[in-house]
Amino acid sequence: MEGTNGHNPSTDKSTYGIEFVVSCAPNSLLRSFSPYVGGVSAFSWSTLAFPRQLHNHINMADKFALCLPSSSKISGVTFLGEGPFYFTSFPNLDLRSILSYTPMVRKDKKSLGYYIGIKKISIKGISIPLPSLKSGSVKLSTVTLYTTLRSDVYEALVSSFSMATKNIPRLKAVQPLSLCLKSSAVGSVKRGFLVPKIDLEMESGKIWTISGDNSMKRVGNGTACLAFIDGGLKMKDAIVIGTFQMENNFLFFDLGNEKLGFSSSLLSRGTSCGSFNFTYVLEL
Repeated sequence: MEGTNGHNPSTDKSTYGIEFVVSCAPNSLLRSFSPYVGGVSAFSWSTLAFPRQLHNHINMADKFALCLPSSSKISGVTFLGEGPFYFTSFPNLDLRSILSYTPMVRKDKKSLGYYIGIKKISIKGISIPLPSLKSGSVKLSTVTLYTTLRSDVYEALVSSFSMATKNIPRLKAVQPLSLCLKSSAVGSVKRGFLVPKIDLEMESGKIWTISGDNSMKRVGNGTACLAFIDGGLKMKDAIVIGTFQMENNFLFFDLGNEKLGFSSSLLSRGTSCGSFNFTYVLEL
């Protein structure tokens, strides 16, 4: 594990000699992962999760940041601890200064997942007619690719997005995505997707904006599809936010204060999750 001053990685001797709790598992458990994956590290409320073990052993702040890239060819970054956090695009801008916050919800002491509350969803400033979302019914998941919605929530979102994009030519659906548009009519690779933004109003009143690069997926043959999945009526959680919607969003998990910091898309600010300077420097 490497240390950092927020700008570059460096040697970190603070973790030398620590006896972490780990376990071995058969290779069969890794078959569903990329061939480059050598193991799995837990990031959860559990006291055995990696960030919490560090917190308990060396009194590191009970916080971590996650920034996922939009391509496997680009390195994203995870920070453990308080910060600060800097990217090369804006070397003097601590990313914590651009974050909005909302409470994280623990359903009970046995619940290990990260949950937040969403009061409403809007497209082009118009609220989507949704059933009441119970507090803590929105889960953040790094093992779910596309945000998955309970059927009633999904149908309301797709219907509203379809209405907001009614002048854009439709193309045949590409499973598991159902609403697909002519990609040349909604933008380009360089400019991104010019489609209506989806605003999630958090329990705190702050807005997490999902722009076109996080709502539309290029699937080939001149087609781009709305990247949300129908999870059926029996979903345990009404909404599970997946990694596609997290890409190039800076997320700061403050476990001690039970709150989530979020940036919305960094692309709108001229930077991305691939902008950390991985040039190694001498011990800090």
